[in-house]
Amino acid sequence: MKSYILPLSDERADLETVGGKGMSLARLVTAGLPVPDGFHITTEAYRQFVTNNQLQPTIEEALADVDLSRPSTLESAARVISRVFSEAKIPGELASEILHAYVALPGSNPAVAVRSSATAEDLPGASFAGQQETYLNICGADRLLEATQKCWASLWTGRAIGYRLRQRIGAEIVSLAVVVQLLVEAEAAGILFTANPTNGDRDEAVINASWGLGEAIVGGAVTPDTLTIRKIDGQVIRRETVEKLVMTVRTETGVEEQPLPVALQKAPVLSDRQAAELTRFGAQIEGLYGMPMDIEWALSDGKFAILQARPITALPEPAVPVSIEWIRPNPKGQYMRGSIVDLLPDPISPLFATLAIPAIARVGVKEVLRPLTRSEPDLPDDYITTINEYAYMSASFTPHQWWWILVHMMASFPRILREALPLWRDVIRPRYAAALAHWEDVPLESLTPGELWSGIKEMNDAAMMHMASLLVATTGASAGAEMLFGRVYEKMIQHEGDPATVTYVTGYDSTPIQAEKALYDLAAWSREQEELAAYLLETPTEQLAAQVVEGHAPIAGWTEFRERLQTHQQTYGHMIYNLDFARPLPMDDPTPKLETIKMYLRGQGINPHDRQRAAEAQRIAAAETILKRSKGLRRWAFRKTLGMAQTMAEVRENAISDIGLGYPLLRRMLRQLGGALAQAGVIVQGEDIFFLEASEVQQAVDALERGGQTDHLIDRVAQRKVTHKALRQVTPPPMLPPKKRYMGINMDIFTPAAEDSQIGSMLKGIPASTGRVTAPACVLHGPEDFDEMRPGFVLVAAITTPAWTPLFAMASAVVTDIGGPLSHGSIVAREYGIPAVMGTGVATKRIHSGQVVTVDGDAGKVLLEKTG
Repeated sequence: MKSYILPLSDERADLETVGGKGMSLARLVTAGLPVPDGFHITTEAYRQFVTNNQLQPTIEEALADVDLSRPSTLESAARVISRVFSEAKIPGELASEILHAYVALPGSNPAVAVRSSATAEDLPGASFAGQQETYLNICGADRLLEATQKCWASLWTGRAIGYRLRQRIGAEIVSLAVVVQLLVEAEAAGILFTANPTNGDRDEAVINASWGLGEAIVGGAVTPDTLTIRKIDGQVIRRETVEKLVMTVRTETGVEEQPLPVALQKAPVLSDRQAAELTRFGAQIEGLYGMPMDIEWALSDGKFAILQARPITALPEPAVPVSIEWIRPNPKGQYMRGSIVDLLPDPISPLFATLAIPAIARVGVKEVLRPLTRSEPDLPDDYITTINEYAYMSASFTPHQWWWILVHMMASFPRILREALPLWRDVIRPRYAAALAHWEDVPLESLTPGELWSGIKEMNDAAMMHMASLLVATTGASAGAEMLFGRVYEKMIQHEGDPATVTYVTGYDSTPIQAEKALYDLAAWSREQEELAAYLLETPTEQLAAQVVEGHAPIAGWTEFRERLQTHQQTYGHMIYNLDFARPLPMDDPTPKLETIKMYLRGQGINPHDRQRAAEAQRIAAAETILKRSKGLRRWAFRKTLGMAQTMAEVRENAISDIGLGYPLLRRMLRQLGGALAQAGVIVQGEDIFFLEASEVQQAVDALERGGQTDHLIDRVAQRKVTHKALRQVTPPPMLPPKKRYMGINMDIFTPAAEDSQIGSMLKGIPASTGRVTAPACVLHGPEDFDEMRPGFVLVAAITTPAWTPLFAMASAVVTDIGGPLSHGSIVAREYGIPAVMGTGVATKRIHSGQVVTVDGDAGKVLLEKTG
């Protein structure tokens, strides 16, 4: 049955049904915030109105002549559509349902606010604030239906039409809901920003306040008071009380501006206590959404009401501290950004730093090395540590530790090459998979916080033991085997014209390549469904992603397409973007995969089946040629070292792809526990658990198990979020203290370039894949930016992991901040035959999307063309 009306807090109040504003209000009500009572008139009601009055052909005909370069055409189209909307009639059944919901509100002919809510409104990527209409002080059935009809028509104002065209939002996918709420008899109203909109400071909230209804501020009729509040303690740190001459008030027929009484003109609208109370509501809403918010509020009889909340758009980034001290945990220690750090390019979450890092460094690496070296490993507990939230590897060892490394670890290198892979394959990975299988069968909602926390620690230990094994068994051993083969091949075997070393270790059907093939096959299947293919190409990717999540079938073939895509997500969606389990996974958002499918549908990119087969054939043929011409010691050395290198290369990418095998479950478990902590008031929302330290979680869990009082960590989490975001703008030094050589070894190949070494228009890095390309750059800071990637552009990122592989099909070259010749990005770039320069240190900060760059993969240089 079609739903024309929904209660304000109805669980069905999603974006497609009640629009952005309505969905936001439903979320606020559910969270227990003071939102005025009311109801939704759903998008289904709008569609029924349009269909019943046969308005769609007129809308499409009017829009056909719109030209953004000629503003008059926007207004002409709007006038035509407005006229037919005003002449249309609301169907009787629909009008009856609207009025039935209205009379159920308290009071006789209660005054309500009638607000439009579009399906592409109040979202982080497209804020439609002010594009549609709001009608205040609407009383009675006739006026409510009239206001509803006007709201529907406001979807087609000239401004709204132009906005959607500029944002490339198709007219056929938008619709409009209406929110009807009791009107607050406001003595004061205004706007609360949960971050300072002028300087981006997330520690500060800013309140605009005026007397009467808030329309005086929104309409610009009055300059409001402005208060700046320190969020951590609610202290007003700046107050600007201005002279206010008018206020918006109710009248018999609506609202109007009236002169403000003299006694109030220069009086402050809010007291310090009220400002602090409102800021606390703001902090709760910001925590609910996980981002800074723009909130409309009203004050009536001394109580606040929340009228609306939307993400703040165009908020400046928070200022980075002028100077950051990079203090080493061991003042005499040497620390570097290498090895595992390739998977941790950004500041890491407090929970990962205190739960996962110790499991890798203090336990995992030692547990893996013990059977391989036949000795008790003597390595420092801070082998991996954090400095200003960035991960570093410790390169400082005591004399006793150096003795163990030389006598036991280095001497065991042949055994490590022989036994590390079977240890990972036959012992550690099965243990990881078994832990996952066990906890997947446990209904998480039935567990106590203590049981859940125990399960989280068990899954974390299994995942990090697996990660530690890769450092030794696959990535470490692979690097050693490939370097050994390269030395033998280049010194003893290679002649002029022979293939490069990399030819012999590429072309395997690895998990990331299989994932790309599956997307290519899905695109090929979709191409055979002509209607579906056209729909996929014409519909904005964000809309497709929403439909994948919601399950709505907009066209024939969609249901099977969705099922196939979800199977892909379930099979490959655990491949990590970042080792930090606080970061999203591919399975959390289908947008990148949809973009790749669209690329293949457009006939762009290379068939991954053909590319992999060609690389495989080249690898086999090259090895056979060398073996046929080589004899004696050279033949034996080539075959022996090639066998080791190929054995490791064949499993290396599969092993890295398996890092996140348990991450989907681990993240669900953490959110479940986070929800319990939020319910207890420890944090605002489940996601905030990632910003707690392991000891804090343990203390909170212990208190919940005892039934005692828990500490409130909301302010601490908020401060950590601000610091975390600010630190993302910092470029961490590659070595502490800075050194070009360490123990006689040139460190350039192991660490990213230092920021102060990258001056002028040339960035220097590590040559990772040969070739030279000049093309526009696309700078991607994470999966949230994947939809910006375009075929033929240079992919610029901090790092790439197996989850990034589909983007390589679009890229003409790859440039990264960190990584080396054996990092994932280098390996995949060589598989794709595109140039790559790794370890530039600052590429994501110095290069801008759209800027033309020249990537020289042979020289390890990136030339930046001037912009502007």
